[in-house]
Amino acid sequence: MRRIISALLWGLLGILLFGVLIQAYYLLIGPVNIGLWILVAIAVMIGIIVASTAYTFEVRLLSNRRF
Repeated sequence: MRRIISALLWGLLGILLFGVLIQAYYLLIGPVNIGLWILVAIAVMIGIIVASTAYTFEVRLLSNRRF
C-alpha cells in the first residue's frame, strides 16, 4: 500500500510541476496557443507516466542500495 501511495504522490508531483512550467512559460514568453483541456490532458498523461515509472522502479532502486 505504501508503494502505491508513493507512486501516486510522484504522479501528483509531475502534474504540479507541469503546471508550474506552463505558468512560467506564460509569464516569461507569452500565452500558450493550446487549449486548457489539452493542457489538462497532457498534465494527466505526465502524471500517469511518472506514477507508473515510480511504481515500477521503486523496488529496483531500493534493492540496489549500497550503504
